[in-house]
Amino acid sequence: MKFNSAFLRWSAPLVMGAALMTGNAHAQSETTECIAPAKPGGGYDLTCRLAANGLQETGLIDKPMMVSYMPGGIGAVAYNHVNGVRDDDPNLIVAASTGAAVNLALGKFGQYDADEVRWVGALGVDYGAIVVKADAPWKTLDELMKDLKGQPNKIVFGAGGTVGSQDWMKAALTAKAAGISPRELRYVAFEGGGESLAALLGDHIEVFTGDLSELRPHLESGKIRVLASLSEERMGEPYEGIPTAAEQGYDVQWPIWRGYYMGPDVNDEAYQKWVSKLEKLAGKEKFAEMREARGLFPMSRFGDSFDTYVKDQVVQFKQLAEEVGLKQ
Repeated sequence: MKFNSAFLRWSAPLVMGAALMTGNAHAQSETTECIAPAKPGGGYDLTCRLAANGLQETGLIDKPMMVSYMPGGIGAVAYNHVNGVRDDDPNLIVAASTGAAVNLALGKFGQYDADEVRWVGALGVDYGAIVVKADAPWKTLDELMKDLKGQPNKIVFGAGGTVGSQDWMKAALTAKAAGISPRELRYVAFEGGGESLAALLGDHIEVFTGDLSELRPHLESGKIRVLASLSEERMGEPYEGIPTAAEQGYDVQWPIWRGYYMGPDVNDEAYQKWVSKLEKLAGKEKFAEMREARGLFPMSRFGDSFDTYVKDQVVQFKQLAEEVGLKQ
């Protein structure tokens, strides 16, 4: 999938328009902005609002940060937009996650790779989760896996990403741990976690491979059941009752960092200002409370350290894709 800059210059303003109309009424060129590369309600929305609310409430920015939405291609439209249109915007950051690294590893962002942007930093980490409706027939991950072995094409999985995305990877690796070929999974792709969860609750899919943080508002609703977290160990409140996949006999972990990138031609001064802002934010006690309230766990990587981390991860994901049977 490739995008040319002419198309993006024409179409991107249409996508941005709705967000701009609902943003800060006095928005000027110096106003900071975070693009969430998906529809509202999912992990990218959470990532942008973590920065926007955190920076404003700790006094690290003077004016409210605008959050805009640019869905399409599970991040590809936003990535191409930043490279083709806003490559040197010093006031723009874009939400990213482990999923972006996966898509880059698989070449799903068109002509651009991980070297095409400036990776600024990560403010937190999340973990994958296997989720079903509260009235689903499966009470444990083992029960689901046993049924899946008998009818891998009948149980419908779904999440915010196409085959090869991080949400698909969660399902694929869990199935693989149970001796089931990922190629046999029946999987439906959506634009973001919010849309996927709505599909689960609407009985359009049976299993949602999402993230713990985006489930937090729904844990007490009585509408969902989290069969497993894909973390190394059980998380604290409010997730303490959720068993890990590993403790149920399936050795699968999937950490998801929440971070940001900027355009490739942003100058060093602007880049370092953002690195410094995020570093200062991470050290604020108020921000730690905000991060915890959003179900995220501590992670602090910034500047060159984060840039190296992401690029190394892309290399690892290329190897992982081969393991689960994806074509390169």
